[in-house]
Amino acid sequence: MKFLLAGLGNIGMEYDATRHNIGFDVVDTFVLKNDGKFDLDRHASVAQVKWKGKIFIVIKPTTYMNLSGKAVKYWLDKEKIPIENLMVIADDLALPLGTIRLRATGSAGGQNGLKNIEELLQTSGYPRLRFGIGSNFPKGRQVDYVLGKWTPSEIPFVKDTMLKSVDAIECWATQGIGKAMTEFNK
Repeated sequence: MKFLLAGLGNIGMEYDATRHNIGFDVVDTFVLKNDGKFDLDRHASVAQVKWKGKIFIVIKPTTYMNLSGKAVKYWLDKEKIPIENLMVIADDLALPLGTIRLRATGSAGGQNGLKNIEELLQTSGYPRLRFGIGSNFPKGRQVDYVLGKWTPSEIPFVKDTMLKSVDAIECWATQGIGKAMTEFNK
């Protein structure tokens, strides 16, 4: 079986370790855990990981967040991966830090990367993992917060939640989205 993991984020050093790039960080953690490495390819940095008899094509789109759908569609088509074997990992302001939420389908919820994926795939019916980044910002400062770096006090929660996210991805790939949602949406 073949899966596509798409971690959303923005390319460029100024975006490294920002809240908006948590999708990149989660897939980096998954690839590192499985001794893989990323190479630059069409529309994305790409790694191929084998785990428990399954092949994961793991991408970090180089199209910037708002055009993530271009990379996701390209790699789904190129690798002939069914949409139910796609998992998109993105940040979510509506969830508290330390929380993840898996869904089999759903709305973009204001997340521009998800909006673009839905537009290009012409469906919202694909699994996604939303990583809570919290909403601890003053009114009118959302962009600064999302594009801001993690604070030292947040980093332990971020690291723990990245590991929990990898466990959730592995559960989804082996036991299905329903079981993964039951186990990790607490």
